[in-house]
Amino acid sequence: VIVFAPKYKNQKDFDDSKFNYTIIRCKSVKIPFIDYSLPLPSLDKEFKKQLRNIKLDIVHIHSPFALGKLGIKYAKKNNIPVIGSMHSQYKQDFLRALHFKPLANIMTKSIIKQYDKCNQCWAVNNEIANIYFNEYHCKSMPIVMNNATEMLPVENEEIAKQTINELYNIKHDEKVFLFVGRINNLKNVFLIANSLKFLKDQADFKFKMLFVGTGQDEQQLKAIIKNNDMEKQIIMCGKITDRNLLASIYARADLFLFPSLYDASSIVQIEAASQKTPTLFVTGAATADTITKDVNGYICENDEIKFAQKIIEIINNKELHESVCNNVYKDIYIHWDTKIEQVYTLYAQLINKVQ
Repeated sequence: VIVFAPKYKNQKDFDDSKFNYTIIRCKSVKIPFIDYSLPLPSLDKEFKKQLRNIKLDIVHIHSPFALGKLGIKYAKKNNIPVIGSMHSQYKQDFLRALHFKPLANIMTKSIIKQYDKCNQCWAVNNEIANIYFNEYHCKSMPIVMNNATEMLPVENEEIAKQTINELYNIKHDEKVFLFVGRINNLKNVFLIANSLKFLKDQADFKFKMLFVGTGQDEQQLKAIIKNNDMEKQIIMCGKITDRNLLASIYARADLFLFPSLYDASSIVQIEAASQKTPTLFVTGAATADTITKDVNGYICENDEIKFAQKIIEIINNKELHESVCNNVYKDIYIHWDTKIEQVYTLYAQLINKVQ
């Protein structure tokens, strides 16, 4: 396996040698005002030289832009199959950035042209497959290939919970709610912060809220927390790279709060499921496609007060919550080792078909 990926400004934080596969990186430039960098493979002579000297059997792209286009070009030139994974709701991104629907439609058509050059396209869930086929008008219905995680259940749940209690000064009888991801209003994090003010006033239980991650709206979120007088209840944990510690945080949480309408399919909800922690989504969230309401997850309206009321309802219905916790582990949690067996079979079939 060879991964072609961009270099980042803080590349020193990434240790590529720890992976048991080769990573070849190209130059990139930080895009102002957003949390992304733009890869520049066409301007990186060394990167292009390494690509020319490698013989690949199959290409799998995860973006329809610079690196993805290069991957498709390589595949066509060398007569090998190429798969395109559909992770994002691009039209939503374009509309948000451009505020001009005709141009957003043109740009969406442009990326669909790239996906249409692939031998197969894989969508992260049924909802995203339908969006790309019915709304974005790709030429064929994508195959659904759900995400997975490498995270394993903690070995000792009680020790994991006690570790987090001590680390964040949480009492054993306090409920814990959790968000993991970029601190960006695209993720609807302000709704969480504001809804917890209502929760504090209405709930008959004590709680702590943990925000794990960093992002461009972190200071604004902190200001909302301060203005709502919630600094004792809400803990900003920052970025956590220790996967064992993160697993313990998921295990301590009673509920994972993920009201994002932006995400297509988030791995964090699968990580939470690995520790028997269900997720509360909002109505219309594509990433909620894999759950069944009140069976292995929860859904409520995209409203601060109703979000708080739903949390109270979940916590107070202990019998149902215990059932949902067990079901989310059984139904939603899947390890990459299991998923990759399926992926590898499809790779081999496609290679043989094209050859």
